Amino acid sequence: MLKRLLLLLVVNLLAAVIPATAATLINGAGATFPYPLYAKWFSEYAKINRDVRFNYRAIGSGEGIRLITTQNVDFGATDKFLSDEELKTVPGTLLHIPTVMGAVVVTYNLPGIGSGVKIPSEDLADIYLGKITRWNDPKLAGNNPGVKLPDKAIFVTRRSDGSGTTSIFTDYLSSVNQEWAAKVGKGASVKWPVGFDGKGNEGVASLVKKTKYALGYVDLAHAMENKLPCAYLKNREGQYVEPTIKSITAAVGAAMQMPADYRTSLVNQSGQESYPVVGFTWLLVYEQQKDKIKGQKLVDFLTWSLHSGQKLAAPLGYAPLPENVAKMVEKTIKEIKY
Repeated sequence: MLKRLLLLLVVNLLAAVIPATAATLINGAGATFPYPLYAKWFSEYAKINRDVRFNYRAIGSGEGIRLITTQNVDFGATDKFLSDEELKTVPGTLLHIPTVMGAVVVTYNLPGIGSGVKIPSEDLADIYLGKITRWNDPKLAGNNPGVKLPDKAIFVTRRSDGSGTTSIFTDYLSSVNQEWAAKVGKGASVKWPVGFDGKGNEGVASLVKKTKYALGYVDLAHAMENKLPCAYLKNREGQYVEPTIKSITAAVGAAMQMPADYRTSLVNQSGQESYPVVGFTWLLVYEQQKDKIKGQKLVDFLTWSLHSGQKLAAPLGYAPLPENVAKMVEKTIKEIKY
């Protein structure tokens, strides 16, 4: 008994004088689109691996791209893939690692009216062009028989920051409306004809939530989190489609064969059940890692996210990667050197 007490005393003394090994801190920044899922991933991963912690700042895809290309973070996050010209300026080989797929949804604040307001693609572009300004405009009302749309001005909201969500949304508007494509175009930042600014998906969601008769675009996860209604958008087949995991997955299934670098647009795909405003979200990671320990731990996390992490996607409003894409991504992760 005395020996056991002495042993416990020695153990406690050693624990007091020998500091615990500090967890490796991995810094990332970028897209707000996948933030609800990434926050969940980092929390769950910490439970199984106490040797690493993630510090992620959801500050928009534009900032995520800037910070990873200037090597001020360990990984960037973006919903907009880098162009060939952008990649030429990067100090090293920068990999696009798809994590999940998500939908950009049109949400609104119409007292007494829930999800399901039908908005044709051309009318949505006209709202953001300032050509349709009231909720009871005949074009909107004609597609929503039985729904009493109010005689109120549409309070249009949009992103103020460089945003992958904006890139997906304006890519879609450009694909369905020639005037939008010619006058505004697509990109992480555009010169908006009309609207009020919100910073991040959470900023736009908050603005819509607190402003009667507002309309805006956010990712499905933020709409779900804020209990905001979603419009049904008309796809290429002329069908009005609700944004769901099933309709997101249908859009990806209809897409062209996946390129080796994963840089592809998923908007306005064919298929009766395809939701038209869908995109991948990527982590930007250098193929050659400077820090061996961080590199190894980042690879371990990416491998976990590709398997166990995918199971956490759907409840938060994201679609897991299709099996064929996941197999490709697994090979890409193995190419990371540290």
